[in-house]
Amino acid sequence: MDLPYKAKVFFGSETREIEGSIERENPFGGKIVSLMPKCTTKDAKEALSIAQEAFKDTKNTPLHQRIAWLEDVANKLMERKEEFAQMITHEVAKPISFARIEAGRCAETIKLTAMALANLGGETIPSDIMPSGKKTLSFYKRVPAGVAVCITPFNFPLNLIAHKLAPALGAGCAVVLKPTPEAPACASMLAELFINSPFAVSDALSVVYGDVDVGSTLVSSPIPRVVSFTGSVQVGTAITKNAGIKKLGLELGGNAATYIDKSADVATAAQKCAFGAFYNSGQVCISLQRIYVHQDIYDDFAKLIALESAKLKVGNPYNDDTFMGPLINDDAKMRALSWVESAKNEGAKAICGGSLVDDFFPPTVMADVTDDMNIICEEVFAPIVSLIKVPSYEEAIEKINDSPYGLQFSIFAQELSLAQRFIDDAEAGGVVINEIPTHRFDVQPYGGVKLSGIGKEGPRWALEEFSEIKSISFY
Repeated sequence: MDLPYKAKVFFGSETREIEGSIERENPFGGKIVSLMPKCTTKDAKEALSIAQEAFKDTKNTPLHQRIAWLEDVANKLMERKEEFAQMITHEVAKPISFARIEAGRCAETIKLTAMALANLGGETIPSDIMPSGKKTLSFYKRVPAGVAVCITPFNFPLNLIAHKLAPALGAGCAVVLKPTPEAPACASMLAELFINSPFAVSDALSVVYGDVDVGSTLVSSPIPRVVSFTGSVQVGTAITKNAGIKKLGLELGGNAATYIDKSADVATAAQKCAFGAFYNSGQVCISLQRIYVHQDIYDDFAKLIALESAKLKVGNPYNDDTFMGPLINDDAKMRALSWVESAKNEGAKAICGGSLVDDFFPPTVMADVTDDMNIICEEVFAPIVSLIKVPSYEEAIEKINDSPYGLQFSIFAQELSLAQRFIDDAEAGGVVINEIPTHRFDVQPYGGVKLSGIGKEGPRWALEEFSEIKSISFY
């Protein structure tokens, strides 16, 4: 594939040249790898109008056609898996081995959605269950919600689009997609598979690019019935204020934590936690950020996780054995350094990493972290993990829950009763036992509580987000 790749603007099924573009540089080496068209608010409004008209057809598309559409896209994506993986690495510098995994997961997400569509139905209602009722044929069914606006982030520039596009189009909605400015080519390539499929519904999908102005225009318009967004709490808050009365799906990040009990297999926990903290350079909503360790094993665990973290290979993302590449941009790198310096000034110490190595920010383990330090109060979104010593499970769970976020938490413990308690005690959308909270299976419901967001992703649950219940009674 020739670089730079020029991302396409799709006004429904029509590709149109617009004036001006923005260069996207690979975070590793600075080569220009893609060009993002400079869309305007006028472009956003046109895309919405096209979607509004297209919904007249998408809502009536037969189920078998929608399933065939998704299956066709998934199969063609797998045929071009390496091409898509390379583009992920080009645009966001994700190590190529993990980029290949993401491309495969993207196809799986689309296939899972096709499978879930077969069960997107309703049920009959016993309308005569109470004396005031009457025997009728009463039931409900699910119908497409309407026009959907989907806004996606950079850290999984392919699979997180699939988690929105596949269920939205599968449910019968018409969609306007605004992908992250960091990866316009990934979005353009995937959208093209949907639009060029022989099973596609004409004008069902539009793609526009941009930042605040374009996004605000899409969100505040009265045309969309659904807004699905993955990104920061700040932007999610703005969407909530500006969207008006719409269905909102907001995945707004987290401050993932785990508790290492004294009964845990310490060596295994340390190895898994190193992976969970530094996978994708810590740029994951469920990246492990806080580790609460029982005081009896704290020193042993600290030594082991420092050793495991130091083993992780950092460098050229195009090498198959690279675990961690660069952060998304220089601003992210500077923020990571400031987090570390702030924690050091407050009394913590780096037992692994903490400073730049050949201009890379390495896996960093901060020890002796306390509750009042900024480094554990907010989402760092960087390869930094903090160790906090606790005397008991009770104190650990109190501290874990003492966060405005609640996406996913985990526990390492051999005592079954403790794991069972944790399931009930943890204030989060997802709980993981004897594994890192960074695990997410695409088939599962995914979404948090508190500031971590509203609604659920995962094909079955996302289909519900993009559909409405219609109640029917025959007399």
